[in-house]
Amino acid sequence: MTSQFATHEVTNQSPPLEDINLFTGDRALLEAVNREGAPHAAKRLAAFGAICGSAEAFQRGRIANENPPRLRSYDSKGRRLDTVEFHPAYHECMDVSMHEGLHCSAWDHLAKPGAEPLPGANVARSAGTYMAIQMEAGHQCPITMTNASVPTLLLEPELAKWWIPKVLSRTYDKSFNPASAKRGVTIGMGMTEKQGGTDVRTNSTTAVPAGNGGPGAEYLITGHKWFMSAPMCDAFLVLAQAPGGLSCFLMPRFLPDGSVNALAFQRLKDKLGNRSNASSEVEFQAAHAWLIGEEGRGVPTIIEMVTCTRLDCAVGSAGLMRLALANAIHHCRHRTVFQKHLVDQPLMSQVLADLALDVEAATVLSFRLSRSFDRASDPHAAAWRRLMTPVTKYWVCKIGPALAYEAMECLGGNGYVEEGLAARLYRELPLNAIWEGSGNVMALDLLRVLQREPETVEIVMDDLSTAVDGDAHLKAHLARVHAMLHEPRLLDRRGRDLAEALAMLAAGTILRAHAPAAVADAFIGTRLSGPGRQTYGQGLDWADTRAIVDRAFPM
Repeated sequence: MTSQFATHEVTNQSPPLEDINLFTGDRALLEAVNREGAPHAAKRLAAFGAICGSAEAFQRGRIANENPPRLRSYDSKGRRLDTVEFHPAYHECMDVSMHEGLHCSAWDHLAKPGAEPLPGANVARSAGTYMAIQMEAGHQCPITMTNASVPTLLLEPELAKWWIPKVLSRTYDKSFNPASAKRGVTIGMGMTEKQGGTDVRTNSTTAVPAGNGGPGAEYLITGHKWFMSAPMCDAFLVLAQAPGGLSCFLMPRFLPDGSVNALAFQRLKDKLGNRSNASSEVEFQAAHAWLIGEEGRGVPTIIEMVTCTRLDCAVGSAGLMRLALANAIHHCRHRTVFQKHLVDQPLMSQVLADLALDVEAATVLSFRLSRSFDRASDPHAAAWRRLMTPVTKYWVCKIGPALAYEAMECLGGNGYVEEGLAARLYRELPLNAIWEGSGNVMALDLLRVLQREPETVEIVMDDLSTAVDGDAHLKAHLARVHAMLHEPRLLDRRGRDLAEALAMLAAGTILRAHAPAAVADAFIGTRLSGPGRQTYGQGLDWADTRAIVDRAFPM
């Protein structure tokens, strides 16, 4: 085509969002890490932030999602394989995160008998997770589960003695080989079945002792799992019905003699998002597994793992929301409409600022929760962890999908096409609200704390009462929360109301104490008071929206 007919000069488009430091360019994250106990990790996190925000990392994430894993059930001669093939880009993401220690760094002290955890270890690890999930979300599933498996493994010392040194390795080994031949391993989880889902006590999978049975003993497991993510992990924590009731087992992919365990994968789920990660349906055909804890104590045994994964759900959702926001602001700073950059248009400025408020609130609330994991011996931190894990997971993960949509709309049609980040983030963000306990499950967990652990609620409410200080809006919201706590109908009707109210109260107190006034005033003035609203960009005509936007993405 001759130049006089050429029409493909690209103007008034934003450049690619790449080669940014996801740590030093994120003020809310940087401040949260320093405030919540991990300032010593700042230098390493800055280096990791440059890795995760590089053009290479974002390209790797795109390719991994465009080339989802494939199940290979049989070889060419009809022999069972039950292996999953991933694109090299997925393996590269795994290598980056495991080299950083995101699967194990909170447990590094276990390598030295009697050593104490490094202060702020969970906060530092959460910061790495927050950034790695922006690089690529799907690979964080096995990373999260491996980290979360450790407290459950520790309940069975002989199993822990063998497996935990493998978990603590920073080496990613993608090979399909016995764990004994690998320096590093990953560990997955299989809980739900098609007839029960969340109600795991209805599981029909059975476990029969191979010998005498009991803690640490070998069992044969027969049944199925409707969802078992990351099927190429080296072992799985699974629930099955033993003679003494629902129990927790460690099921390796290979047996001690080097033969492959009897896991028959039926298919990989075709998911809305999280496409780089394999999620499987599986049958256990007298598969060998080893009991962790007592028979009949399966849920209490695995609950520590579940609690740790819920922290990562909140942190991960906050990280994905952060990237959606940064992508929107970046575009609006470069795109001109009606003789102004979009970011300078009052309506758009309000939308971006409104999104930034939720992102910062989600970030500070998630990292306050992470701090509570580092301070297990402190009764106040322990109470916060117990009560606020379901609350934080509920609220942060719930607001993510709507925020991703609004951020996508800021890009117009460019946001809706698959070449950019926005569409993938929009498909990804519903996952954490569903995985590891959906909204109603979190609300029910909160209500169980109210019923069974009133002293836990009292500690947290006393801390929040102190934190509201002299802020009239926070005080009024605190009074509303107290009123809900004393409503008789709360226990079966208002769990969601209470979870949201507690989350916004807690976020509001943290922002009031530590964020700039422009951010704290706007969040409290729109979320905890003021007229009702159902969409972003309303009620901020009085706020310093430019200051909020510039803080959210100061580049």
